[in-house]
Amino acid sequence: MDENRNQQIDLKSHTALVPTKEEISVLSLTEKIGFKLTHRMNQGIWKKFWTFCQRHIGSLWIKISTYNLMNVFGIEVINKSNFNRPLLLVANHRSFFDMYVVSSVMFRQTRHPMTLFFPVRAKFFYDNLIGWFVNLVMGWWSMYPPFFREAKEAKKREFDKFSLRRLTQICSVGYGHVIGFHPEGKRNLNESPYDFLPAQPGVGAVIMKAKPQVIPVFIAGLGNDLPKQILGNWTGGEKVRIWFGEPVELSAFYEKGDRLRTHKEIADFLMTKIGELGEKDKEFMAKNIK
Repeated sequence: MDENRNQQIDLKSHTALVPTKEEISVLSLTEKIGFKLTHRMNQGIWKKFWTFCQRHIGSLWIKISTYNLMNVFGIEVINKSNFNRPLLLVANHRSFFDMYVVSSVMFRQTRHPMTLFFPVRAKFFYDNLIGWFVNLVMGWWSMYPPFFREAKEAKKREFDKFSLRRLTQICSVGYGHVIGFHPEGKRNLNESPYDFLPAQPGVGAVIMKAKPQVIPVFIAGLGNDLPKQILGNWTGGEKVRIWFGEPVELSAFYEKGDRLRTHKEIADFLMTKIGELGEKDKEFMAKNIK
């Protein structure tokens, strides 16, 4: 009982949670250093500095690289959200750059204050120096908190207990917190952007405890070949389409028990909302692309 009460207090606190000795002990030395560095960069004055860089540098180069291709729909829902409550964006996952492009659009087309967090698979981004560098130059350290999901590293799932608590805290409290999450769990490499991978229950577990605002997003037209993507802006690449949906009402799920089945139901429901935006995109493409 006392342990549960303490967790409730922590989740409502602005003081960042930290992993226990047992949780962090399962990481390698490189992973420990990578985590501690990124953890620090996502707090206090450092987080404010990197957010400044995201707003004025990151969003600018993304705009320059996509302005001829970009089509944005429904972004007005962002301005209608409550800035004092964390905002969770749930989107389909087609490329490495999905959420960075979405956040760039939000920085430049809304008045929403933004402190960005993108939970990420730890492999590559936390276990080597190149991954740290990519996190810096692509995400301004916002690929945080990390999750160790690789089957070969099962013992590191112990650390994921912390990451889930930390993500839940970020989604529970924080002025201007915007969290980007992909319910599919990994990139969907299917040819059609309208076919999704099965939703993973993790997003439902976070939502059940944190109860943030949730807005679905559908993304299409982005690829994983960065040079080709950038050149396409001037050579006639595929149109980039970003669709923002209305806030999702999830109170019916909150009345159910906080268990895996409910988490999965929430995740599946969110994918249906993303799919509805995909249907709008189909109609748009049918009318505008010959």
